[in-house]
Amino acid sequence: MKCLGIDIGSRTIKLTIMKNGKPIYMHKSLNTYDPINEVKKHLNDVEYDVMLATGYGRSLAQREFNAETVTEIKAFAVGARHLFPECRTILDIGGQDTKAISLNDAGKVVKFEMNDRCAAGTGRFLEVMAKILGYEIDEFGNAALKGDDNIQISSMCTVFAETEVISLLARGEKRENIARALHRAIAKRSSAMLKRVGVIEPVVFAGGVAQNPCMIEFLEEMLDISLVVPEDPQIVGALGAAILAGEK
Repeated sequence: MKCLGIDIGSRTIKLTIMKNGKPIYMHKSLNTYDPINEVKKHLNDVEYDVMLATGYGRSLAQREFNAETVTEIKAFAVGARHLFPECRTILDIGGQDTKAISLNDAGKVVKFEMNDRCAAGTGRFLEVMAKILGYEIDEFGNAALKGDDNIQISSMCTVFAETEVISLLARGEKRENIARALHRAIAKRSSAMLKRVGVIEPVVFAGGVAQNPCMIEFLEEMLDISLVVPEDPQIVGALGAAILAGEK
């Protein structure tokens, strides 16, 4: 059977098809104001026997395609363990939420925290701040690595942080120093979430923000560990959904 897992996130749509326990197709694209139409574009190009949806828009897939659904927590746990069988802790920083997940020896979720009420510290937060500072999101992390630790960001609210960044620019602070301060503030917030659920290695860092080198460096420094980052950290949830679709 061809088992399709789809992760409809707030910023991106990720799709994985598994056959005989191995991924045979992976794809991702930016989400739009019409996520169902974007999903239809994906599905028109592939063949599958069963579908399982997760993510921000999983209820839309259930209503439109009669797909079964699974929580992001479960999907990420299964996807991370498939990639890294010894995984015990997961940090996922996506477009609009952050998840910290603790697993037992068998890979079962024992504790988790999820920040889904506010975009503070998420990919969207980074996108907004990068734009204010005149960076492309893909270059934001490298720019932050070149900065100095001489300032701090006091607010993680996107609106208040925007005002603070504009004020710092008006004072003549260097862009890379502000970028570094923003990254450090996000890493501090995320590491605190991980510590509350319990940090047991190996720790898998997933989600789009896991592609940011400054975030990796700061998190490793604050947690005093080496993070495990998948080759494509955005596909972990869709992979987990595809595996669970096969089990169902």
